[in-house]
Amino acid sequence: MSAPRFTTLGCRLNAYETEAMKALADQAGLQDAVIVNTCAVTAEAVRKARQEIRRLRRENPEARLIVTGCAAQIDPESFAAMAEVDHVIGNSEKMAPETWQGLRPDFIADTERVQVNDIMSVTETAGHLIDGFGTRSRAYVQVQNGCDHRCTFCIIPYGRGNSRSVPAGVVVDQVKRLVQQGYNEVVLTGVDLTSWGADLPGTPRLGDLVMRLLRLTDVPRLRISSIDSIEADDNLMLAIATEPRLMPHLHLSLQHGDDLILKRMKRRHLRDDAIRFTEEARRLRPDLTFGADIIAGFPTETDAHFDNSLKLVEDCGLTWLHVFPYSARPGTPAARIPARVDGRVIKERAARLRAAGEAAVQRHLAAQKGVTHRILMEAPDMGRTEQFTEVTLRAPQTEGAIITATITGHDGARLTA
Repeated sequence: MSAPRFTTLGCRLNAYETEAMKALADQAGLQDAVIVNTCAVTAEAVRKARQEIRRLRRENPEARLIVTGCAAQIDPESFAAMAEVDHVIGNSEKMAPETWQGLRPDFIADTERVQVNDIMSVTETAGHLIDGFGTRSRAYVQVQNGCDHRCTFCIIPYGRGNSRSVPAGVVVDQVKRLVQQGYNEVVLTGVDLTSWGADLPGTPRLGDLVMRLLRLTDVPRLRISSIDSIEADDNLMLAIATEPRLMPHLHLSLQHGDDLILKRMKRRHLRDDAIRFTEEARRLRPDLTFGADIIAGFPTETDAHFDNSLKLVEDCGLTWLHVFPYSARPGTPAARIPARVDGRVIKERAARLRAAGEAAVQRHLAAQKGVTHRILMEAPDMGRTEQFTEVTLRAPQTEGAIITATITGHDGARLTA
């Protein structure tokens, strides 16, 4: 008998939930199982999930193979039809202790092979299940799940359900415990983080949660993951301006730089909104750096539309780009738009965006020479600045410690100090 083996595909939230599933499977006494936590953000992600399932079956011919995650939630029938798969579990069911109890050999005869219910009926999130995860220096805390918006390219709401928030008091207690355990940095994570609080009494905003955490806990560094800049509230901007423990790095869900394409994506901001936000945030916190998600080759995208995305890198002062070549997801409105961009053009545009992102990174690295940073050590010889830039240290340091060092240069990928 062997302990369950987990494979995680996709986002940080999936990795968080895998940690919760490990604890639930352990509590249930589950043995001899392989669990694949899938992603559905692109068609390529689903293809990779199937590829991984087949590989794991070849390597583990006797184990029970269980598939869960967003791809399994959205299309359970197709995964159940795979000969390699024994059980398919939905995103809500994977967080339930009774699901894992039912997968034990003594209960398996009475357990349904496919357990996937309507994710839109789920009204709570399971962020309380574990006290963060990550390296010994940084912990991630899920404070929100699901999304109420319906961007035309995105399938994720159908895998995650509607937006739901972890109450502020629960988050505060979690962060306090993590600080007591020695974590020097906590990252707040979710599917649509800036929608946090809309379903809670009094409809608090993300900025209220950030200010509360900084007021009620001693967390040395608080970081927030991807946000929708159009939803940034007054208290979040106040925290950016006044709270040095809130890290000066924001990853923005921008997706495009042209107004017509943004409207066809059903985004809630326009190009000028993104530029105004980055200018105001940088005015409030001059050392702020920005990352962004940008899609290349959305249906109907012309050269002129694409040029507006390319120029957005400079106009918003973006540094860290996540570039996604457009991939049609069946079931989304964008997949029905007939004016597709040629695949070779999409690939070329994505490469140009990545090149612009790489040039921005090189400018950022070069500008840090001689600057003194507070660096959180992730390994004896590597840490990250408050702007999330990797730094290689010449002398070994204590993992998890925050040290002060002056940047001597860079090697093209990391700063050196």
